[in-house]
Amino acid sequence: RFHHTSASHLCSCSKTVSDEKYQDPFQLGRKDLKNLYEDIKKELLVSAAEFKEMCEYYFDGKGKAFRPVIVVLMARACNIHHNNSREVQASQRSVAIIAEMIHTASLVHDDVIDDANSRRGKMTVNQIWGERKAVLAGDFILSAASVALARIGNTTIVSVLTQVIEDLVRGEFLQLGSKENENERFAHYLEKTFKKTASLIANSCKAVSILGCPDPKVHEIAYQYGKNVGIAFQLIDDVLDFTSCADHLGKPAAADLKLGLATGPVLFACRQFPEMNALIMRRFSKPGDVERAHNYVLQSDGVQQTTYLAQRYCHEATREISKLRPSPEREALIQLTEMVLMRDK
Repeated sequence: RFHHTSASHLCSCSKTVSDEKYQDPFQLGRKDLKNLYEDIKKELLVSAAEFKEMCEYYFDGKGKAFRPVIVVLMARACNIHHNNSREVQASQRSVAIIAEMIHTASLVHDDVIDDANSRRGKMTVNQIWGERKAVLAGDFILSAASVALARIGNTTIVSVLTQVIEDLVRGEFLQLGSKENENERFAHYLEKTFKKTASLIANSCKAVSILGCPDPKVHEIAYQYGKNVGIAFQLIDDVLDFTSCADHLGKPAAADLKLGLATGPVLFACRQFPEMNALIMRRFSKPGDVERAHNYVLQSDGVQQTTYLAQRYCHEATREISKLRPSPEREALIQLTEMVLMRDK
């Protein structure tokens, strides 16, 4: 989907521009993430074979490592901005590892809460080993991430990243409730989206910026970029629940409706079809509710409006990151906002 002009096709005078503008963010980020999953497995020091298999189950190297890639690109962009340093510090790379561990622990726990049976195209931990063991596996991954975080030895970083864990729990609680007042409902949805998805990206970006640069303005830029990209990422995720087939997503389609969740496309559709209110309030629990809600969304402009909203968040992320000094990593972070909007799974 992303065809970039390679530097070799251009004259040498434009080579630097080409390098800055057209590097694949994932290729650029991955050079700092070699052996990422092996390093995570080293953090998960487990001797019992079954427990080890559970804890390592999602760290199979098949994921895109979206969050760690953003974190190392942000680290480099901030380091270059501050003193033109081209290196990623060991502590910044640790933040990328910790972010992926916290994220994965939250997936294991989410799947228990949702009684999910597939994730990333394979069976979930709770389906294979049962709910009790899955909860413990999630706890263990989180505790290993906390040990790695303590090892960085910086209390500010500990405080920034433990905020993520608090937000994840609060976000899950918000998701379990729903607002009667339609006006409050959208704010509730965006707050839940920030806490469950964007806080991790925002605070991880902030953490590496603190490690690389003393300027609070840069910390705020990093945070705002991560927050806006994170919210956009989840909005597109919510769109894909309606537009992508299950095989492509790696999890069942219309999964959110089946869980009783009113996401962006549903809330926008409700403005055109007020009769959806009753379905939302009873969390699509009656026979036929899921199908009705699904049809309402597809008849409305809910998908389109949610996509527009994601574009606005990506535009804001680009506006923030553009305040940093130009670098290939800064350009890659800008390009990543486009990739968030274009993804189809």
